[in-house]
Amino acid sequence: EALGLLRADVDLDQGVITIRETKFGKSRLVPLHATTIAVLSDYAVRRDAHLGTPRSPYFFVAEQGGRLLHQYVHRVFWRLSRQIGLRQEGNRDGPRIHDLRHRFAVQTLINWHRAGEDVERELPVLSTFLGHANVRDTYWYLSAAPELMNHAVRRLDKRWEIRS
Repeated sequence: EALGLLRADVDLDQGVITIRETKFGKSRLVPLHATTIAVLSDYAVRRDAHLGTPRSPYFFVAEQGGRLLHQYVHRVFWRLSRQIGLRQEGNRDGPRIHDLRHRFAVQTLINWHRAGEDVERELPVLSTFLGHANVRDTYWYLSAAPELMNHAVRRLDKRWEIRS
């Protein structure tokens, strides 16, 4: 989705990205945190200073201004993950870009549990943010990490204590 973002889809003044026609044929608005707006604004200024006149309608572009291609993004990710020690040289095992999405989802759920938020009420927000067609697709993340399982067990214990 990030590679397909057009300049017009990124409204940094309003702090919103429009994700258009996803794999489920849906579009959605994604609100941006102030820190994300700052980083994307800095990127846009640097991009435009480097390229001059926009040659591409895409927000994220390659060095010469063309569209970013999946295979190149993955190669850079592998190289960077080796440089910072997440992946051994010559080893194809290690984190994938998609794992960052998984980590975001799990960490969001953990943060909600720690803050005492009503996770069931908040789950549709995360589901929309992730672009899931149905909230049940987001429930998978609830069992994806030991800490989340511990939080879920504690919530169940509380419910059963109230009913007994």
